[in-house]
Amino acid sequence: MRKSLALVSLAVTSMVALAFLIPLALVVRQLAEDRALADAERLAGALTPVLVITSDPASVSQALTSTAGRVAVHLASGEVVGVPVATDEQLRTARELGRASTEEIPAGVVHLQPVLLAEGRVAVVEAFVPRAELSRNVEKAWLALSGVAVVLVLGSVLVADRLGARVVKASAALAEGARKMGQGDLTTRVTPSGPPELLDAGTAFNRMADRMGQLVANEREILADLSHRLRTPLTALRLDSETLGQDPNANRVRQAVHALEREVNELIRAARRELDDPDGGRCDAAQVVHDRLVFWSALADDQQRLWNLRGTERRALVPLTRSDLAAAMDAVLGNVFRHTPEGVGFVVALFHQPDRVVIVIEDAGPGIDDLEAAVRRGSSGAGSTGLGLDIARRAAESTGGSLVVDRGPLGGTRVQLRLGRAEEPV
Repeated sequence: MRKSLALVSLAVTSMVALAFLIPLALVVRQLAEDRALADAERLAGALTPVLVITSDPASVSQALTSTAGRVAVHLASGEVVGVPVATDEQLRTARELGRASTEEIPAGVVHLQPVLLAEGRVAVVEAFVPRAELSRNVEKAWLALSGVAVVLVLGSVLVADRLGARVVKASAALAEGARKMGQGDLTTRVTPSGPPELLDAGTAFNRMADRMGQLVANEREILADLSHRLRTPLTALRLDSETLGQDPNANRVRQAVHALEREVNELIRAARRELDDPDGGRCDAAQVVHDRLVFWSALADDQQRLWNLRGTERRALVPLTRSDLAAAMDAVLGNVFRHTPEGVGFVVALFHQPDRVVIVIEDAGPGIDDLEAAVRRGSSGAGSTGLGLDIARRAAESTGGSLVVDRGPLGGTRVQLRLGRAEEPV
């Protein structure tokens, strides 16, 4: 925008400057010619009284000493005083017409002034104007005019650039704020500046950011409240599970109740943590993957599923909260248990790449027939809500990554969570 404004100003000012400069340059040249011809007429007219008084060549020559050799006199007797430049035809025409005239010659211009003497005799005074005299100081005037035009053009471009810089700076600040907001930074605010329209846009952006922050805070608060309300029935369920005895089935029920209680507590803590930290924070993906697989391993062992975990030995920071990543992992792992027969194994692997972290969950089940429909929100071919993969997709995209679902080497479904990598703390 800044460059465009400068170019538009350059084009408009240049056209305006040329529209005035070209006619003015022609006027300057015409004035120089008129000045030179007026000087020639003055010199010729100054000799008229001398010729009326005397026709003596010596007296006339004495009068020509102040003309710097530019004036010659053709006396009525045919004698010439000075250095003539006019042709015989031009002199004859001047005598016959009896009036002053200006004629072109190769070296410049000559002004012929007939002088009527006694007894009808006619003398002719010629004043020579060299061609250089016709354009004297014209080039200097043109250079001065060109300099003024250049200064005006450059000044207009500079003013347009300063105005454009003000607009561009305000627009860039607004765009940067929108970019940060899109990346999840709800604390982003802009300082309204620039023209009135951008001032209104900046103010509206800040109001929108305040409203979004309030809505997110309310959502987190509601989530925490709902999670907290689950504690009462969970407590009753835990107390009931304690009365079931000590057989393996009862122990499994108690373990599930305790695990559910831990998840509810973690959900409350995560909601509170994100409420206090609107930036969303970050987490160690390796630790989250390990913890979630430990949670699901009990069910996997119970269903006689072979499972394998790789790549969690080294820390992998991602710009995602622990609860969001855990929810994505649970959604994908839950699909494995929900949509594959018991006894079907699965593999979870974490790969470290320079700019991202890739979590791969792959099973040996029958796979998904329609991969495109599987990642569509609300679409499910097995009677579920169809939100599991969409939850994982949104979690991955919030880090600048993506979700890829295809068929893996084990023959079943392979889900790749490609997460952007967070910067390591200094």
